[in-house]
Amino acid sequence: MQIHPFDAIFDENSKILILGSFPSVKSREQMFFYGHPQNRFWRVLGGVFGEAAPETIEEKKRFLLSHGVALWDVIASCEIEGSSDSSIKNVTANDLSKILTGADIRQIFTNGRTSEKYFNKYTRPVIGRECIALPSTSPANAAWSLERLIEAWRVIVEGIEGYTL
Repeated sequence: MQIHPFDAIFDENSKILILGSFPSVKSREQMFFYGHPQNRFWRVLGGVFGEAAPETIEEKKRFLLSHGVALWDVIASCEIEGSSDSSIKNVTANDLSKILTGADIRQIFTNGRTSEKYFNKYTRPVIGRECIALPSTSPANAAWSLERLIEAWRVIVEGIEGYTL
């Protein structure tokens, strides 16, 4: 059984919440989100917000908070083989209440179909809110180019009132 090893990133100014499924082996080693160098998450967000992708953990935290983005994962614990989403079983979901009460989250997005599946199964019935599934930034989603991902992910800024690119 693997237990999620690090906390959510958010503050009272967060307007959107992006949920992954569960951290990869590389992310668990680095103790931060999307730590695998081939994962395009940080390059996609950089492209969406018209900035260079942040590199250090501190830069990534500042980047998220400066753009009103909260980041967390749907799964608190599970059995998983390596980083394979398809091997996930015996899921316990994260409690989103601290984020939803501590920030004005206007829209929830999931990074890929696995996080959408577990959100809809475990989280949506508890919080009564829908999510919008975005294409995965994982290198396993090779059918989507970086440019195509950035275009699809631009929807996240539409949920932030008063935000303009």
